[in-house]
Amino acid sequence: MDPPELMVGLLDEAGIERAIVMTYVDAPGDFEDYDPIDYVARACRKFPARLWGFARLDPGRGPAARELLARCIGELGFKGLKLHPFGYRQPPDSPDTLELVRAAAELRAPVLLHCGDEDYTRPLELARLAKACPKATLIFGHMGGYFHVADAIAVARECPNVLLETSAMPYPERIAEAVEALGPERVLFASDGPGCDPKLEVLKVERSGIRGSAFDRVMGENILELLEKLSPK
Repeated sequence: MDPPELMVGLLDEAGIERAIVMTYVDAPGDFEDYDPIDYVARACRKFPARLWGFARLDPGRGPAARELLARCIGELGFKGLKLHPFGYRQPPDSPDTLELVRAAAELRAPVLLHCGDEDYTRPLELARLAKACPKATLIFGHMGGYFHVADAIAVARECPNVLLETSAMPYPERIAEAVEALGPERVLFASDGPGCDPKLEVLKVERSGIRGSAFDRVMGENILELLEKLSPK
């Protein structure tokens, strides 16, 4: 995660009220300079009205990962789990991953998955996880990236526990396609900032052509309802 002040400044420029934040590395682990989970927790405490934390974890750490997830959700106020299977090089339906995702479901915490063009992250691979963990709420970040958007929409059609997230996917018309296929309540705006410019990510949704209540749902109402429904009080 970049400095929280940078993130809040980008939110202000784009007219975004709140954001989900996480680190670039998978915990738990041996980090010389800082504790990534503590870093996110401190950032969220500094800007409690602007930032929500998700715990980016490595399922391969087994019980340690599950214990850390429970601490993040139960003690530190994090709202969900982030998984990037390409980073820790495990299939999305590996035994370790299934256990961690099922633990998240028991905690009522949504799971944000990198869903793009890399190994272990393509929608048809993530579909195995969605089917194996039907009680988990899975958010496919980037909704398939550059080359797999159609597959992401198809998987979400088949798996009602899957939602699609708009960031870093370059085709505005595909957002409208997802809304048409799934309903506006299953598509979530995100920016992937600072790697992507949040202002441009907002413009992408605007250029998709969705309007009115559908636009409002995608741009904020859906994530607010999701976290209110699934996360512990």
